Amino acid sequence: MNDYRILVVDDEEDLCEILKFNLENEGYRVDTANSAEEALKLNLPQYHLLLLDVMMGEISGFRMANMLKKNKETAHIPIIFITAKDTENDTVTGFNIGADDYISKPFSLREVIARAKAVLRRTAPILPANDNEVLSYKGLKLNIPQKKVSIEETEVALTKKEFEILMLFLQNKGRVFSREDILAKVWQEEVFVLDRTIDVNITRLRKKIGEYGKRIVTRLGYGYCFECE
Repeated sequence: MNDYRILVVDDEEDLCEILKFNLENEGYRVDTANSAEEALKLNLPQYHLLLLDVMMGEISGFRMANMLKKNKETAHIPIIFITAKDTENDTVTGFNIGADDYISKPFSLREVIARAKAVLRRTAPILPANDNEVLSYKGLKLNIPQKKVSIEETEVALTKKEFEILMLFLQNKGRVFSREDILAKVWQEEVFVLDRTIDVNITRLRKKIGEYGKRIVTRLGYGYCFECE
């Protein structure tokens, strides 16, 4: 089970249950609502992604999305529209409202899952840090506002990317990050980055932090994590 919560909003109950079942199999926590009215009664800021049908009852998916984007508490939530309306005008309307993706019915479940993963990789934030926060593990300390790393009070020189990778790991000890996760969170908008670039940065980071380098472990087939004793 991972930390991402997804809300599926569609007036087809069977479709909601199918999406819920398959997304939960991928490790997501999933809730469903069969109308925009029902969804709007929920604590929406807790969700990391909405799968939203366009054609529903009184409040359409477009109207609901517009409401969410105008509310500062929900404006950040990414939205994937799922709809039988696949005309160019509808697609443009969805993206103009602020949709992150647009899937036409009928669709394959593999496509929905792949697109959901892609949107979450692009949009999920690194855990927030206070300006005065110092992250640590035993004698290893990372000072966020000063952008400094030290081991037993001796400063370690890291590049910007090495610093950000270590910060990601220390903020999420024990959590496995795939190369795609690290790419999305550390390199973000940089267009062309090879998997090998990520591996090289992690190899250098391991060497620079000495005995703590062995805490950055490889989970074959999955990615990397900072493992505590």
